[in-house]
Order: sequence, then structure tokens, then C-alpha cells
Amino acid sequence: MSVISMKQLLEAGVHFGHQTRRWNPKMKRYIFTERNGIYIIDLQKTVKKVEEAYRTMRDIAAEGGDILFVGTKKQAQEAIKEEATRAGMYFVNQRWLGGTLTNFQTIQKRIKRLKDIERMQEDGTFEVLPKKEVVQLKKELERLEKFLGGIKDMKGLPSALFVVDPRKERIAVAEARKLHIPIIGIVDTNCDPDEIDHVIPANDDAI
Repeated sequence: MSVISMKQLLEAGVHFGHQTRRWNPKMKRYIFTERNGIYIIDLQKTVKKVEEAYRTMRDIAAEGGDILFVGTKKQAQEAIKEEATRAGMYFVNQRWLGGTLTNFQTIQKRIKRLKDIERMQEDGTFEVLPKKEVVQLKKELERLEKFLGGIKDMKGLPSALFVVDPRKERIAVAEARKLHIPIIGIVDTNCDPDEIDHVIPANDDAI
């Protein structure tokens, strides 16, 4: 049985690519036709690629590997958080902080700070600190949680990256490629598929 059906993809509008003037010619092999100035993605290929990506991710998880889900565009933020959490994986759905992968040790220091403030909040330290200091700590905690909350329990580099819109997440993609971390990506008609190891051709706004 398929992971997803053509009917489900059609209903979600996954087949609608970008306007023909905003395309990457390398995506030609995934395009079915053009209609009213918009490219229509070949959903038969999408279904096949979803199956391949699913098998890859299932195998990684079965071997105890971690997958980092990345999607910071507004349309993807909630879905990325939900699906990563459901799978027991990690996510970045706000701004990608440069060096999240390539400078992971520095990021871990920020995560330690986040956990330290959380502990202070839980163990009663906040109650004995001056009110002004507590306000500042709460603001810092909110900011750290916003950007690092989805990876605060990630102990090391992920085994793979799952990316929505590699064009928008180009820094994350570049970091993963530099470290030879496999990338699975939802790739629209305006993206370069050559940068992605496992391409899922789809409308990246139909999340």
C-alpha cells in the first residue's frame, strides 16, 4: 500500500508548481505540463519519490539515527514541528542559526544556557532573584526556546536533514552538504534538485 495516494496529493494542491518564468530548468524532468502560466508537477513521480524518501527515513530511524526537520517559511512551521515531534525527531521551524551543523559545539553552549535557565525556573531560583533579573531571564529563555527548542535534546549531528523549500533553507542545505549529511527535500519547480539527495517534487506551499 502506498504511503500517500495521488488523490491525497491532488486534494492538497501538491501538483501546482511556480509560475513558468520562475523555474529552474533542472526541474524539467519532474514537470508534467504547463497550464495558465504555471507548471504542473508530475504526481506519479512525486508518489514514487515519497515512497523512496519514506523508506530512507524509516531505515535511518530503525538504525537509531536522528532526522532534523527544517522548514522556516510560515506555511511549513506548524507542520514541521508537529511531524518532527510525532516522529520523536528534532526540528528548526524559526530562523536557521548559521553554524547549527557546522559549528554545533557553539550551538550546544547556547542549548546549555537554555537548559540552565529552565532549571532555574523549575528549582525556585527565580523566586529569590531580583524581579528585574527574572524578567530579563524570562525574555532570554523565550528567545532561546524559540530558536533552539526543537533541537535542545539533540546530542550530536543528525543522520539526515528533511527540508521544506531548499531554496529558502539554502544555508542549512549548504551546511549539511559540507558535512556529507544526506538531505531529503520537498523541492518545487524553482529549486535546484541537484543539491538534494532524495528529491520529493512538490508544491512547497501545500504543506
